Amino acid sequence: MHDRVIVIRISNLNKTFVKDGTRIDVLKDLNMDIGKGDSLAVVGVSGSGKSTLIHILGTLDRPTSGTILFEDQNVFLWPETKLAVFRNEKIGFVFQFNNLLPEFSSLENVMMPALIHGLGRHEAARRAELLLKDMGLHDRRTHKPGELSGGEQQRVAVARALIMEPELLLADEPTGNLDTETGARIGDLLVKLNKTKGITLVVVTHNAMLAKQMSRCIGLQDGKIVSE
Repeated sequence: MHDRVIVIRISNLNKTFVKDGTRIDVLKDLNMDIGKGDSLAVVGVSGSGKSTLIHILGTLDRPTSGTILFEDQNVFLWPETKLAVFRNEKIGFVFQFNNLLPEFSSLENVMMPALIHGLGRHEAARRAELLLKDMGLHDRRTHKPGELSGGEQQRVAVARALIMEPELLLADEPTGNLDTETGARIGDLLVKLNKTKGITLVVVTHNAMLAKQMSRCIGLQDGKIVSE
């Protein structure tokens, strides 16, 4: 596509950790572009650097060297407060462990990022209600996470990730805790969101079926891209 808009440009990205005096190179000289509306699967064995990459893409972690530009902006040069606002507004997260707050209802869990952003309670509730309806969970809106199935919990987590209408949705093993059928439903939901809302989607997964549903797939091995 000639008119492809690059949302994320990764150049010579490196991430190194030091553990017990030993240097561990987790990501090594990664170069990659992610276009607006892309759906990208990142695959590889445990320890290949997948989760580290998605944490850096989500600005939850910083690169050791190299650059990541979001719409030509090097956000890692920003002060932490500005970066936190960017993260809250532009990026949605779905993790393997849904991190729902057990004492709150589905509706309240979905509302949380909007309330943190400073959206009024009424508007946050309105958005959350619509999203839960989209997810087929409207009748579960007053239920707490402990009263929901694993698949329902993950759909609540997806709704929570979408409440700020992010441009980028990052999913780290979103089907990892689910049975095959429920995992397939979550995969279909992510693909539908990518296609209908135009959200740029990056999924880290061991799930071959889910990876096949994405428009692109890259393999990571020992911190390097080995296949695309």
